[in-house]
Amino acid sequence: MRSSNPVFAWRGFRRDNGSDGSAVRHPQPAVAGEALTNPYAPYADAHTEPMAWDSRADARADGPTMTIDDVVVRTAATLGTVVLTAALSWILLPVDSTGIGRSYGIGLGAALVAFVLSMVQAFRRAPSPALILGYAAFEGVFLGVISSATSAWISPGVVIQAVLGTMAVSAAVLIAYKMRWIRVTQRFYGFVIAAAMGFLLLLAADALFSLFGAEGGLGFSSGGLGIAFGLIGIVLGAAFLALDFKQVEDAITYGAPRQDAWLSAFGLVTTLVWIYLEALRVLTILQSDN
Repeated sequence: MRSSNPVFAWRGFRRDNGSDGSAVRHPQPAVAGEALTNPYAPYADAHTEPMAWDSRADARADGPTMTIDDVVVRTAATLGTVVLTAALSWILLPVDSTGIGRSYGIGLGAALVAFVLSMVQAFRRAPSPALILGYAAFEGVFLGVISSATSAWISPGVVIQAVLGTMAVSAAVLIAYKMRWIRVTQRFYGFVIAAAMGFLLLLAADALFSLFGAEGGLGFSSGGLGIAFGLIGIVLGAAFLALDFKQVEDAITYGAPRQDAWLSAFGLVTTLVWIYLEALRVLTILQSDN
């Protein structure tokens, strides 16, 4: 049985077709014009020489497999860490005229640490709960500083609106995915990744133009262009959320090891943070222009 989900394909796990349900790790080459094999699905080419077994393949064969409850619990723990540290940073870090500079410095430092931790986890074969929860903690500090400053300087209600908007987008994507209105295929995956790369490159260019003296950068932080760019970011976040749901569904279907629930939690929380920040951007522009 094949699946179009290419997420984590490089990890190369599959379930054998044998009756014992044991796991073997095989290389998974991409074939032109054909969807990538799901990392948890049976490998079709019986003549491909298997790679050496490793500890994760052995653990997957003998240990417990991932369930939706595992994903829910670990996602709640990761998201709860983000919310807790965001609330603490909001309370403990001042945003008035005497302390906002220090708060921004701490927030940017926390964002940098969170990025480094996320990159370390992204290139690991096995999930690390310590890295994921550490990322969540530092990301929460950054979000708390940004949210507090936005609330103080733009509107007290903008943060609540952004949270509600994030929840609404997430619920809409979940419903659309469950109803199969969204189908995650290889083409869908490729389009989302290409669009996200372009989006991030434009953000980097905007930051560089602002850094070297161009007032307003490329114009993505204000006006109609800024609103349109933010809405595109929200749509991209919704698309990544669909990819996350597909990965969770396939991992459960094909019997991924229980520890992979941490990877699912990591992906879901990272996407929710993305959507929240883009929603906050759009609402900030709308309210600052009024």
